[in-house]
Formats: sequence, C-alpha cells, structure tokens
Amino acid sequence: MKDGLMTGKYFADTYALFEITRGNPAYKQYAQADLIICPLNLAEFYYHLLREKPEHAEEYYALYAGSAVGVSLSCIRGAMLFRFAHKQEDLSYIDCIGYALAQELGLKFLTGDKKFKDKKNVEYAA
Repeated sequence: MKDGLMTGKYFADTYALFEITRGNPAYKQYAQADLIICPLNLAEFYYHLLREKPEHAEEYYALYAGSAVGVSLSCIRGAMLFRFAHKQEDLSYIDCIGYALAQELGLKFLTGDKKFKDKKNVEYAA
C-alpha cells in the first residue's frame, strides 16, 4: 500500500468499476491498482454509462478496455459449476464468470456485492 492506495492487481467486478468511477471513498484506495476485467464486465459497465453518464461513456470505455482479458471455455464451465453450487444465492452469470476468472488468474476478486463477501479470495469493499 502506498499513500493509502492499493497498488496490487485485482479482478474488478462491474460494481467495483462503478464505485471507482463515482469516487466512492471505500474504493479510492483501488483507483491506482492494476485492475483486470473480462469483456462481459466491460459491456455491462459501458451500457450503464450510456444510460447514466453518456458524456463519460467513451472515456471510461477506453480507460478499461485494455484491462479486459479473454475467458476460456474451462473458466465458463467452472463459473457455472460455482453458480450451481451457490444457486440459493442467485448470483449473476457475469459475477460468477468474473469470480472464476479471478481464481484462474490468481487474483483477488474486488467487489462490493454482499453475496461474495465471505467467499474465498474476495476483496470486499463497501
């Protein structure tokens, strides 16, 4: 940690991207971290920006597009096995794919989703 900022590498879910760009104080420490996302997070984030902050949509899309990494078929399979194992929690498909990809890459899964708070290898910020 440098000057209260996290400088490590994390897999950020879409919620984390929203909160970082909104300037949420709980996410300020992650603003300088090396964030990895998947194309599905980028799509979800961009769509939200088009609805809520269209004047910033292209800027943030460009900022995070280079952070997107591909998702393998084995990762998708693992994500759906994880979702099925936690079906009572009604986890989103995109979050499960992101979580599985974070595990595959050996990264902490950065989220503010309470459903993931107590899961293994999660960096929970609220």
